Amino acid sequence: MTTKPAQPIKFYDFPLSGHAHRVGLFLSLLDLPHETILVDLASGAHRLPPFLALNPFGQVPVIDDAGTIVADSNAILVYLATRYGDEAWLPRDPALAAQVQRWLSVAAGQIASGPAAARLVTVFGAPLDHDRAKEIAARLFAVMELHLSGQPFLVGNGPTIADVAGYSYIAHAPEGGVSLAPYPQIRTWLARIEQLPGFVAMPATKAGCAA
Repeated sequence: MTTKPAQPIKFYDFPLSGHAHRVGLFLSLLDLPHETILVDLASGAHRLPPFLALNPFGQVPVIDDAGTIVADSNAILVYLATRYGDEAWLPRDPALAAQVQRWLSVAAGQIASGPAAARLVTVFGAPLDHDRAKEIAARLFAVMELHLSGQPFLVGNGPTIADVAGYSYIAHAPEGGVSLAPYPQIRTWLARIEQLPGFVAMPATKAGCAA
């Protein structure tokens, strides 16, 4: 059974960040009380001393759980699953735990350099190689499509933090110019996550294929 924090968790958020959405989504899936603090990236609030004291890298998301500060979206997912979730979200079985970690690495690797990077170009005008990002996304999605043809979630038969880490940028890949039309298994997987109790969506933008 999920435990609850003694006081609301402070969640430093930027609504259009898929990294931040992972954390907001998981807080909601766990039904954890939290206070959302918006970080104005456009004005450079993430580069000012108060925020750098929380995360010297100047990146959202960050959480403050009664004085325990955790930065990095995947690290926060691990913390929340271990502190407040049940074993289903982060299995203790060594083989299953390793599979979850593998997909967290994919989230920090191919997802970040593929669909996330492509979206950075179209939504935020980032000076990145858009074609390269779309190529990485296509290779990743081909692997995921095959993987998900044999199981409903990334690890086993139920959702884990691997699915939470993967969802946001893949669901919004069309905003980066990467269509999900060729990937029915991925689209079905996304729909399964969206049907989970407590699911919250990330705000959509009109960019790329979604324009």
